Amino acid sequence: MISIIIPFYNEEKNIPILLQEIDEVMRKENKPFEVVLVDDGSEKKIQISNSNSIKLIEHKKRMGKGEALKTGMSHANGNIIIFMDGDLQDDPHDFPSFFAKLEDGYDLVNGIRSKRKDTGIIQLYSHLANSVLRNIFKSPFTDINCGFKAFKREVLENMPLYGNNFRFLPLSAYYQGFKVAEIPVNNRKRIHGESKFGMSKLFIGLLDMTTAYFVFKFAERPLHFFGTMGGILFSAGFFISLYLAYERIFFNVLLYRRPLLQLGIVLIIVGIQIVMTGLIGELIVYLNKNKK
Repeated sequence: MISIIIPFYNEEKNIPILLQEIDEVMRKENKPFEVVLVDDGSEKKIQISNSNSIKLIEHKKRMGKGEALKTGMSHANGNIIIFMDGDLQDDPHDFPSFFAKLEDGYDLVNGIRSKRKDTGIIQLYSHLANSVLRNIFKSPFTDINCGFKAFKREVLENMPLYGNNFRFLPLSAYYQGFKVAEIPVNNRKRIHGESKFGMSKLFIGLLDMTTAYFVFKFAERPLHFFGTMGGILFSAGFFISLYLAYERIFFNVLLYRRPLLQLGIVLIIVGIQIVMTGLIGELIVYLNKNKK
């Protein structure tokens, strides 16, 4: 069974067209499938009857794409999952290429929008994000922001969907040792509706990458992160205090006139607190592992 999960918001003109295209492609493929539509609080509701091959789930208010995908997964029955957008920019005629790669033994196949039809700002943001991911995260992906992807259901077993972390699903699969691949996909120009991309997503994207960096690198060893940060601050405060003590003892320099003393003390205290945060994180990880 193949489950095609499509989250959407205010795409009432695009969804019927997309469903027709999916039906045409999947009939040619002769594979059992279902389409799970998740209406993420659209202002105008679409009228689609649930059937054996189409499910429509509605959020009462806009929850975000991550929550919509999570809802879709909870209603999907397939062992092969396809994520795609509902704005017609993802082309269902690329399905056979995804299926071929999965049949070759890959666990996740990510799309590459080689000829993008998005605005210059969106393309610039995507280019910068992919550059950061390649250089810092050692990502093997060319276009990780592409929402068009296919994967085996077990890929999500160790990665719960929440917030915007769905963007890093391919990277999570790669870090967990799953076999990943990329294929070029046809990125079409939007016909109806407006893009949901806004300038605020640039800042949100930076926060998401920071979160992903911490989760992927230090989720099971938080003391490595907090210990390093706390150690740097503590060391700086210690050497400042040592220097001031040297001046006081050997040169009789009065310390109450030295604001540097307060800085040294603050750095020592904050450094110790950050290290202790790392120790608490290690205890939480240890206890969670023991429960399993």
